[in-house]
Amino acid sequence: MTSVSTPPRYAYLGPEGTFSQAALLSLPQAKAAELVPAVTVADALDAVRRGDADGALVPFENSVEGSVPRTLDELSSGTPLRIACEILLPVSFALMARPGTSLGDVRTIATMSHAESQVRGWLRSHIPDARFVASSSTAEGARLVAAGQFDGAVGDALAADIYGLDVLARDIQDNDGAVTRFVLAVPPGDVPPQTGADKTSLVCYIADDHAGALLEILTEFAVRGVNLTRIESRPTGEGLGRYSFSIDCEGHIDEARMGEALSALHRICEDVRFLGSYARADGAAPTVRRATADGDFAEAAAWLARLRGTDLP
Repeated sequence: MTSVSTPPRYAYLGPEGTFSQAALLSLPQAKAAELVPAVTVADALDAVRRGDADGALVPFENSVEGSVPRTLDELSSGTPLRIACEILLPVSFALMARPGTSLGDVRTIATMSHAESQVRGWLRSHIPDARFVASSSTAEGARLVAAGQFDGAVGDALAADIYGLDVLARDIQDNDGAVTRFVLAVPPGDVPPQTGADKTSLVCYIADDHAGALLEILTEFAVRGVNLTRIESRPTGEGLGRYSFSIDCEGHIDEARMGEALSALHRICEDVRFLGSYARADGAAPTVRRATADGDFAEAAAWLARLRGTDLP
């Protein structure tokens, strides 16, 4: 008897019509998958932790507004998850309203805070008296407008088709070329092989608060030629002054320089949460400094072994 395989399930920050859904649909593995909208980032990630989804696609950072704190915090705590890949999605915002609504009729605008900050200038210029109302996602704002709770919504124009709204204005973002980075979080498992253009994400928890604690972390990367592409502090929730450091860096855990840097961090930090090594969406390969290639580390290890009078396997 031929068995019928169950299609994979992927959760995303919903409801239908969000940029998260658009980013998820760009992945080849999502074409034949069941896509499950979640109310919040935490709900999407928890679906993976419970085994109800094979992965969750969530927003990570934006080129204008910066990182999404809820995503950073959820990945930094709870049952560990691994980032399998990243997606860079150009973002274009539209103002939507119920049919028959004119621009002058819009007094309340529902959207998520990251979206509002990217269209603030346009809104001030065109409808300065409108009031912003926070929603859990851009598509949720559109759904609330369709339900008659607010006058307008800002989000992907796709949401207008889904919720029966009219698009009053397109491309209202204040910064052309805005891009949002999304990540696909999956259960811990094998790390994808290195491609030569990779990124590694991790969270470092300092052992104690002291002068130079951050410098110690940065030094472990710097002396091995590992370039950081993002670093920011986040409160641990254990009291004032207790912070973790969320870090993205160029390279793959299978590279000698990255492996040695992570080993050193494990020695000096209270904890290091490895979030994954994965291919960069932009395909940009790092510049490997002199004496930091894998061959350089291998030659140095062989030299030390000769000094000790031992042979490397």
